Amino acid sequence: MVRIRTSGYEEQREAILAHAARLFAQRGFPATSMNQVAEASGLSKATLYHYFRDKYALLVNIAEGHVKRLEMLVDEVADEPLKPEARIRELIRRFVEEYSHAQDAHRVLTEDVRFLEDADRERVLVMERRLVERFAQVISQMRPELAAASLTKPLTMLLFGMINWMFTWLRPDGALDHAAMAPVVADLFLGGVPAVRPPQAGPASSS
Repeated sequence: MVRIRTSGYEEQREAILAHAARLFAQRGFPATSMNQVAEASGLSKATLYHYFRDKYALLVNIAEGHVKRLEMLVDEVADEPLKPEARIRELIRRFVEEYSHAQDAHRVLTEDVRFLEDADRERVLVMERRLVERFAQVISQMRPELAAASLTKPLTMLLFGMINWMFTWLRPDGALDHAAMAPVVADLFLGGVPAVRPPQAGPASSS
């Protein structure tokens, strides 16, 4: 007989993942125990195992769940009738906003993904590559000549370099928050894109 999971089950599951992500982000995956996750979640260890079979399952769900949420954001923005520049601005805004609520999961993704087994790590990396490709497609719509010069992916990686590591220096109690920084990132990125020129082909090397 198939067990029907209630909304309360899913809410508790998400709460456990949030507590685990916070502990992994603070202590690191290897130094965190299931006992600590259970205590942080206000559950017995036996109850915790009812939701997740082990600590590794928590790591997989945190990493994969975070990237899946980012993919959903890209899909939502893709459905909006926006011109390329407005679309890239909205993508940046949505990603920065998501990171502001998911800093622990994002830190786990960036720092603890190395603890995933090969198959699980590759699955997450494939999802991340899809995100890069979706951003690169929008940039290529803005500047087709950059796509022809194979620069859209490097530009996308530079953009992600700006926003992916924001959690290391942007503080919630600082003068600027994520909402204020999102348009700054967009202005900086888009202000630089028009100045980018495809590199000229160098002289042919002698044989």
